[in-house]
Amino acid sequence: MILLSDPRIAAIAAAENGEPLIDLRTVPALLLDDRQADPAGAYRQLRAAVVVRLLDAQESLPAGLRLLIFEGYRRLDSQRRIFEGYRAELAALHPDWTEQRLHIETSKFVSPVEVAPHSTGGALDLTLCTRDGVELDLGTPLDATPEASDNACFTAATNIAPEARRHRRIMADALRGAGLVNYPTEWWHWSYGDRYWAMATGARQTRYAPIDLPAPVGS
Repeated sequence: MILLSDPRIAAIAAAENGEPLIDLRTVPALLLDDRQADPAGAYRQLRAAVVVRLLDAQESLPAGLRLLIFEGYRRLDSQRRIFEGYRAELAALHPDWTEQRLHIETSKFVSPVEVAPHSTGGALDLTLCTRDGVELDLGTPLDATPEASDNACFTAATNIAPEARRHRRIMADALRGAGLVNYPTEWWHWSYGDRYWAMATGARQTRYAPIDLPAPVGS
């Protein structure tokens, strides 16, 4: 399993193709959850090609199912805050861990800022739901940490119910078929065009570089 803290990820060249961000409110076919909403609405932004791939993935789902999107783009300062917060949590739980191990274990749940997929606009967190928006069981809550879930948040985890494993397979088949790649420690995290996608697909460089959108006025 290759983690985002692996030096091979940072070594991939970050190219930018200039593709715009799309506000998911303008894509009524995709369902957006607002539990991860930020004041500026950054969470509802995704690159145009990612939106097209999500629509393709949704079309391939079994009848009665659809994608439920929680978060797309994430500002770099937000990424830094989440990384440092989880690292501090792990440091308190495991005072014997070295700095290197803390960095690696933190990256199982949140990416180091310098390679953050969400900050490119090419990554998103999502799950499956019914046509009416009722979430399906995928084994853990979205954003369950490895510590709290006993690694059940890992995409290939076996310590979850058979129905949850089936739901994960359904979602994974649809998203992979549309060209997205999964971060294997988070069943809900998928991306296209970022460094992790480049590593997984053998691309020599990314399609998207990080975007640092301005903070909302008054923040």
